[in-house]
Amino acid sequence: MADAEQHVYKFNVSMSCGGCSGAVDRVLKKLEGVKEYTVSLDDQTAVVTADPSLTYDKVLRTIAKTGKKVNKGEADGVEQSVVVKDE
Repeated sequence: MADAEQHVYKFNVSMSCGGCSGAVDRVLKKLEGVKEYTVSLDDQTAVVTADPSLTYDKVLRTIAKTGKKVNKGEADGVEQSVVVKDE
């Protein structure tokens, strides 16, 4: 479970091939504030452990910029909107 030192964000992302999951992997690798992450093509998920300064919306926007559809998301175990908001 997340604590004050970090957040855990989980996303259900439509990914149909290794290129899709690779695109999500590449953007998360470059995102400042990400401590660790896993992207699973089999499970259609991206799980991000992040510094407190990295917001759910920022991670959501970053994944959405790959063109992949985010179907569901949660922050620290609480379901969140997947509507991408302007910065």
